[in-house]
Amino acid sequence: MRITGAKMVTESLREEGVDVVFGYPGGAIMNVYDEIYKQSFFQHILTRHEQAAIHAAEGYAKSTGKVGVAIVTSGPGFTNAVTGLADAYMDSIPLVVISGQVPTTIIGTDGFQEIDAVGISRPCTKHNYLVNDIKDLPRIIKEAFHIAKTGRPGPVHVDIPKDITAEVSEFKYPKSVNLPTYKPTVNYNKRQLKKAMEAIAKSKKPLLYVGGGAILSNCSYEIREFAELTNIPVVETLMARGVMGHKHDLLIGMLGMHGEFAANMAAHDTDCIISLGARFDDRVTGRLDEFAKKAKVIHVDIDPASIAKLVHTNYPIVGDLKVTVEGMIESAREMEFNKYDNWVALLKEYKEKEPLRFIDSDSVVKPQWVIQRVGEVLGDKAIISTDVGQHQMWSAQFYPFNYPRQWNTSGGLGTMGFGLPGAMGVARGNPDKVSINFTGDGSILMNIQELMTCVEYDLPVINIILNNNYLGMVRQWQTLFYENRLSETDLSMQPDFKMLVESFGGVGYRVTTKKEFDEALKDAIEKKKPAMIDVVVARDEIVLPMVPNGHALNEMTLIGDNNE
Repeated sequence: MRITGAKMVTESLREEGVDVVFGYPGGAIMNVYDEIYKQSFFQHILTRHEQAAIHAAEGYAKSTGKVGVAIVTSGPGFTNAVTGLADAYMDSIPLVVISGQVPTTIIGTDGFQEIDAVGISRPCTKHNYLVNDIKDLPRIIKEAFHIAKTGRPGPVHVDIPKDITAEVSEFKYPKSVNLPTYKPTVNYNKRQLKKAMEAIAKSKKPLLYVGGGAILSNCSYEIREFAELTNIPVVETLMARGVMGHKHDLLIGMLGMHGEFAANMAAHDTDCIISLGARFDDRVTGRLDEFAKKAKVIHVDIDPASIAKLVHTNYPIVGDLKVTVEGMIESAREMEFNKYDNWVALLKEYKEKEPLRFIDSDSVVKPQWVIQRVGEVLGDKAIISTDVGQHQMWSAQFYPFNYPRQWNTSGGLGTMGFGLPGAMGVARGNPDKVSINFTGDGSILMNIQELMTCVEYDLPVINIILNNNYLGMVRQWQTLFYENRLSETDLSMQPDFKMLVESFGGVGYRVTTKKEFDEALKDAIEKKKPAMIDVVVARDEIVLPMVPNGHALNEMTLIGDNNE
């Protein structure tokens, strides 16, 4: 079959089973968009900004486990997409992002809307391609999908010059890929695993430290099984919320800068830390030389570059997490372990002594209450997205996550503006769930234009603004560490969010009491339309617990230390 390069793109997406593409057209990618117009096997969602197209593809990928796909044009179309690529790269999200490029004869001449896209994307993608020959195009797209979803997942960028999309050549989509230099290690080293399991069996205070890799490798239920089989307690990172389920007896909580007291103390006291798909991020470890310093370290990861990058590892294990944990379960069934009842009881004492809590009020709505209330009303029926800031940390702390892929947030890059487009991707990929976006009055304005996308494509995202008239997390740091010099964090000048969403064709609410919030949430759920609930919350609330920058995990600021 002889077809144009543009049609090769759409046919390749059909071969990969793609059912939705997020994007924005322009001159260099116009041939591809002409073919998108002619086809009917995938939906194209026109976002109102290229950054939002990438975030929407991320939300779709995170919540479904499929590869997210986005298409943008050259020059500013591509540079607008870079933040999304960097966000996906930091959180290991499988994406294929296709960009148009000026014709090959113009590359390097500073042509109209020309930019060195592959040069820019190199540090923030897992791999990238500039297509120089139409004969390579089917192979490159096949490889892009393979690379994006195997090993440690990540975004792959394919840059296609306009003349390549206009040329005609024979199209045969490859059935497989042959990449001699890219062969991720799936199967673990059995001797290493045996040594690690023996170290666990000898330990008295082992701890499972579970990261986002548990979600990416679809091994949440295997981790639950291993924890239950061995009676080893579990702490989750921000990106691992939902792995254990919030009611599980062995879940101690989230650890890190805004983690729970018991979880942070568990990491401080453990004598054997078993890292499963985590990367010892600075927001998790606190002061690195004090992190789990009494412990032997077992680190399981499919990416060998992540192992021992920050923390000395006694037992490194490279392999697919799901395959490795299945091996750990098999091994555990044939071994005897110490009884960890006293250790688990100690951690439960920590939880009772210093539970995750906030001081509620009848005179003003507390942001933590809003999140708890949504959890009570929707629970497992919702998938939660967030922007970045205080509302993100409160969501991680107080929402009752119960299953993997229920949580969609920007972790590594911390991208304000992620929430609304991310929640659009969730809504498109999970029509049976309620897509909630917890956001702040700062973050929501960064991609506010996507309300139009939600309305046009009937994506009923419910945006809940925890509105404190501040850039809340920056304000919190200014209060605690900069003698309350509030430099450029006051957001008292704001639009009327209710009127704003209504102008886009959605439904809006402004609430100041708990009763009003309950009524607004109920109405928004029933209407099944893009919605925005502007909740006026306590202005000066801070996120606690908090490990101050440069401190160890056991040096937390707790409720009461700041007269909260």
